[in-house]
Order: sequence, then structure tokens, then C-alpha cells
Amino acid sequence: MAGRRRRTRRVAAAVCLLLATPSACGAPSAADTARRTVQQLLDRRAAAVLHHDPAAYAATGARDAYPNLSSVPFADLTYRVTAVHRSGDTATADAELRYRLAGYDDAPVTAERTLTLATTASGGWYVTADRPAARSAQQLWDQGRVTAVRGRSVLVLGVGQSASALRGYAGLADRAVPAVSSAWDGAWSRHVVVLVPGSLEGMAALLGSRAADYRGIAAVTTGEARSGGRAPADRIIVNPDAYGLLGPLGKQVVLTHETTHVATRAHTGAATPLWLSEGYADWVGYRNSGRTPEQAAPELAGAVAAGELPDALPADRDFAFTGDATALARAYEGGWMACRMIADRWGERRLDAFYRAVGAHDRRAGAVEDALHTVLGTTLEQFTAQWRQYLRDGLT
Repeated sequence: MAGRRRRTRRVAAAVCLLLATPSACGAPSAADTARRTVQQLLDRRAAAVLHHDPAAYAATGARDAYPNLSSVPFADLTYRVTAVHRSGDTATADAELRYRLAGYDDAPVTAERTLTLATTASGGWYVTADRPAARSAQQLWDQGRVTAVRGRSVLVLGVGQSASALRGYAGLADRAVPAVSSAWDGAWSRHVVVLVPGSLEGMAALLGSRAADYRGIAAVTTGEARSGGRAPADRIIVNPDAYGLLGPLGKQVVLTHETTHVATRAHTGAATPLWLSEGYADWVGYRNSGRTPEQAAPELAGAVAAGELPDALPADRDFAFTGDATALARAYEGGWMACRMIADRWGERRLDAFYRAVGAHDRRAGAVEDALHTVLGTTLEQFTAQWRQYLRDGLT
């Protein structure tokens, strides 16, 4: 039997030598070889970033990018090559970038990247450019050198901003974290990451959107889709142009509002209407501000005074940034007044329970109605009527 096995192996080897295709008998194809080689190159590049080794980074090519991201506190960073397209002595690689910030991210941020490559004299590869893939958002370091400032509970990363200015953001965010924790009774990380680009255009590029869509919007919060109740890697992204026009209270309310989105993310899903998620965030933002309804909801107060009492709670479409600014303000104010009414009439803990009950549903249909019944003991029709009366009483 042993001799027969040896003869079988010799026959198999002979067959492999006779086959014409280069991938026969398990030999890797040229595409597989190129992909593996580029993956090894990007593994070295990522390791150089994590180990703060500029020389090793420069050995992989495109060294100009290293100073931009050298101050970013990565916990891990990886590339996964998905395709390599070679053309003579150059190539482009499609890759998925995944990274986490140390002490802040429970889940990785993912980004699609396109890398251009050229061959070395020895036949290897080096990176000539690393940029966002088509229709993908930029990372902050794509816009310039990142400055990092830490607070007690916050990491602020900025481009084109002084360290002093970033410390101002950190101070406001540090005050926002305990303010949110005193209102929201759910578990959350109590840490936030704030990104401050140099302009409105920089903010839009981080969101993969047009600048015109966010003109006048002071900040937004982004995050990976939630999974299994885990909070993702949220980012508060500031529009420095609009944010800079706010007074001290306005700046604090904005950062507290956005921090609320971070805290409630794991309980915010497809079933959560924007009047609830945005209204709750505004309720937390204004909770201890001393602002009256007329002061905090001037556009809605003007409408009510003019006899334009809304018939229904704000719809999601009313929160579109590209719509009418006055209608957008009324939508936010209407959601805030609805959440304020729940806190006033049912209590703050019931408001939190209502928020979680809505978000626990898999889809929008029936979610609010069911939570109103089980948590507040009312119907949508009764709640809407109470809200309309609350607007009359509070805004006139």
C-alpha cells in the first residue's frame, strides 16, 4: 500500500506539469498574487501608523499623509483589500479601512478607500495615493494635519483649528456628558468624539454630502448602524461656520443635544420618528437652561400666535435640512414640546421608558402607538390633542 501511494503521488505531479493553466493544481493566479502582495503592503502601512513609526510608513510610499494622522489615537487600524486592478507598472486597489479610537469606540468605523500603486525597482509595490472611494466620505486626516485635544470625557479632533479653540469644544462637551447622564437613565459609554473641520465644506466632505445641505446646521451626529443593542462609533461633527455664530448658551445646547444622540443611539432605530429622537435631544439640551417655551421655540410660538396651530406631530420629512429653514425650526420645536409635555405630565423616567419602548420595535408602523399605550396609557389621537393644547397653553 505504501508503494501504491508513492506511485499515485508521482502520477498526480506529472498531470500538474502537463496542465496548461497557471492556476492548475492549486497554483495561485496572477490576480491572487497581486492582491496578496498589496494586502501585505497595506498591513505594513497600518502597523507603521499604530506603532508611530514614520520611517516604516515612508517605506510603504505616500509619506506626506503620515503627519496628518500621526496624532490620532488609534486602538487598531486595518485595511482589507477587495480588488486590485493592474495596468502595466501601476495599479489601483479597492480596500475597506476599519479603525477604532482608543478609549472611545466599541465598534469600528468602516470606510471604503481607493489606493493608487506603482512598482518599485525590485518589482514590489508602493502607495502613491490613499483617498476615499468614489461617493465615499472623507476621513478627517484627508483634510490636513489633525490636532487632538482630550477632556475628561471627550476627545476632540480638529483640522485647521488652534489647540485653544479645540479646548473650548472639549470644555463644553465635558459639561454635556454629565448633563445627558442626569437625564437619560440608560447605560452608555459617557465618552464622546467631536470632529471639528476647518469649514462648512470640510464638514460636508466628512458626511459625503453637499455643503449646501448643512448650511446653518451647527452640528450633526453620525454613527454606524446599531447591532444587538451595542452603541457604535459615533462622531459629533461640527460646522464651525454656523457654530461660531452661536452664543455661549447656544453652543452648550448644541453639544448637549448631539451628546444625547450618542447616549441614546443603542435605543434609536428604524421605528424611532425624528420628532422623538430630535425632540428628546433638544429636551435634554434645554433641560436646565432656564429657557421658557417662547424663548426656546420662537418659530412655533409665532405660528401659534398667528393661528397656525399644527394638526399633527412633525413628520420625518419636516426635518430635511434642504427644506425651508422656518419649517425645519418648527419641526424641531414641535418635537421638543412633545417630549417636554411627556416629562411634565408623566415624568422624566416615563419619557426615557417611552423612548426605549419605541426604539425596541423593528419597524415604524405601530411603534409609537404601542409605546403610547403600554408606557403612557394613551392613544395617538389623545396624545396629539394634548400636545396641541400644550402648544396653546405654553406658547401664547
